[in-house]
Amino acid sequence: MIKRSTASDAVEHYVTEVISRETALQKRLREETAADPMARMQIGPDQAAFLAMLVRLTGARNAIEIGTFYGYSALAVASALPDDGKLIACDVNEEWTSVGRRYWKEAGVDRKIELRLAPATETLNLLLRDGAADAFDFAFIDADKENYDAYYEACLKLVRPGGVIALDNMLWHGSTAGPPSDDLETRTLQRLNLKIRDDARVDACLVSIGDGVMLARRR
Repeated sequence: MIKRSTASDAVEHYVTEVISRETALQKRLREETAADPMARMQIGPDQAAFLAMLVRLTGARNAIEIGTFYGYSALAVASALPDDGKLIACDVNEEWTSVGRRYWKEAGVDRKIELRLAPATETLNLLLRDGAADAFDFAFIDADKENYDAYYEACLKLVRPGGVIALDNMLWHGSTAGPPSDDLETRTLQRLNLKIRDDARVDACLVSIGDGVMLARRR
């Protein structure tokens, strides 16, 4: 099992392998992804369940995901959306996302997912240009860390008041809790954590599930 959290191995196993309600299809996708050297980028089943719960709690119909990888998180979010829901999934890698497409189709949620293969900043700007401000209920950010601040700012415009933005990897294997870093990714996440903490536009909470998920509810 790939370790994704700062919890002990025993706790992580219990949460991800014993308690999480992972479907057989989700497990197959997770296992296929595990063969990729970059598999650590994929969220675990506990976090997938957490995202699905957030979608249901917020009554989300329209969602956006920045960073799709093999499609595991998109599968979880789309499965939690109502029949008329829509998830816009942003990524740049055709090879990785083609695996997700197979599983989305098998799960019967492919009609809910619109995959946009382009730099996410371009997709987000196009959505705003086309009048999608305040049109989304939920956003999940899990892509290149250097652009996290830009993704956050765009999502604050795209997500409606009362909508939720979830940002993954905000503990960054514990490094964001350390001293100011010279590493660009760590420094970006450290600054963004503090920015969101002090951001009067949102209610915020950092939870230590997985590699740390920052929740920002737009006021």
